[in-house]
Amino acid sequence: MQPSDYSESGFEEIDHTADWSYRVWATSLEELFIQAALALFTLAGIQLVREIQVRREIQLHGVDYESLLVAWLNELLYLRESENLGFNRFEILALDAENLKVLMSGAPIHHWTKFIKAVTYHNLSINKTDRGFETTLVLDV
Repeated sequence: MQPSDYSESGFEEIDHTADWSYRVWATSLEELFIQAALALFTLAGIQLVREIQVRREIQLHGVDYESLLVAWLNELLYLRESENLGFNRFEILALDAENLKVLMSGAPIHHWTKFIKAVTYHNLSINKTDRGFETTLVLDV
């Protein structure tokens, strides 16, 4: 099944020989970054505490969209590991090939089922498609 068979934005887990992988697609780069983050937390089985809400604004720098995507997702993993925080709402305030600024809402993590060490650069490429953008991410687990 190809992403064109799904809604305009989304993600799906795909088979990978050694680690863990998922494909993300969206109509814009901003939505691609958001879907990649939602997929990361969804596939890890993260459940957030409902009573406590937190907001964070982060700003990251990179050399291209791919490096920003990896930095973004690894920052989310860092916040999970260092502060036990997960996020489920994202607003991209700025995105270009070298800068990303995001306002995020979430909560402390109540439970997660799969541990992810890092997002890798393995075969990473953000591709322009007829309907927007697509990428496949490989996770070190």
